[in-house]
Amino acid sequence: MTGGHGPGVGGSAGSGAGGGTGGVFEAATGDGPPPVPADAEQRSREIRTALDGLLQIRRLTHRQGDDPRAAPAAWERRQPVRAVALALESGGLTPSSVDGSGARVGTGYRVTAGKRPGTAVVEWLGPPGSGAAQEESAALGSCGPALARLGWEALLYKGPRGRRFLEVEPMEG
Repeated sequence: MTGGHGPGVGGSAGSGAGGGTGGVFEAATGDGPPPVPADAEQRSREIRTALDGLLQIRRLTHRQGDDPRAAPAAWERRQPVRAVALALESGGLTPSSVDGSGARVGTGYRVTAGKRPGTAVVEWLGPPGSGAAQEESAALGSCGPALARLGWEALLYKGPRGRRFLEVEPMEG
């Protein structure tokens, strides 16, 4: 996805948690490279800056007096994968990750576009044998509060092969 970025947020939605590149901040969707431990402090600062920028957009675009955390701005509704990934990452949740060949190497959340416009899907994934499937119910349950604190509603569903996922949509504010 390109275009229509809010301040402090941009680039391609498929990026992972590799901060410190000097480029535009990207929230980790769970389809990027594993985080670099040496960059953790820098990444934390980037996440705070992006969240502050997002909340400023909400302050400027919501009705005066409205809580900026209550509902997503129009920008977020147009790019829910980015907005949901930022909500999860800023909530301290761990994104999944993949290596250069696309093989899953880290366990965590993965955000993709939902079937309906303005929605996103959150899965809990990991490499084969990681136990991600056994963790998914509790892990997805911890995603709900992180999303709700920024105005997103998450509904838990059971999909093919019994795997659970969240369908995420903006709360009306």
